[in-house]
Amino acid sequence: MKEGIHPNYQQTTIKCACGNVIETGSTKQDIRVEVCSKCHPFFTGKQKLVDTGGRVAKFNAKFGLK
Repeated sequence: MKEGIHPNYQQTTIKCACGNVIETGSTKQDIRVEVCSKCHPFFTGKQKLVDTGGRVAKFNAKFGLK
C-alpha cells in the first residue's frame, strides 16, 4: 500500500436513536444513525404501521382514477 493516500482507520462509536451503541472501526468518528439492527422492523419482526391511504387517495383524486 502506498503511504499517505489512505484515510486514518480508527475505533469509533455508532449511536442509534433507540439508544443502542456499537463499537467498531471506521474512518469517521462518532457516527449517529436513526435505525439499527436492534430497532429495524426487518430484524425485530415488528411491523410499523404507516398511513399511506391518504397519499394514494390524493394521487387518485389528482389524476381522476377510481
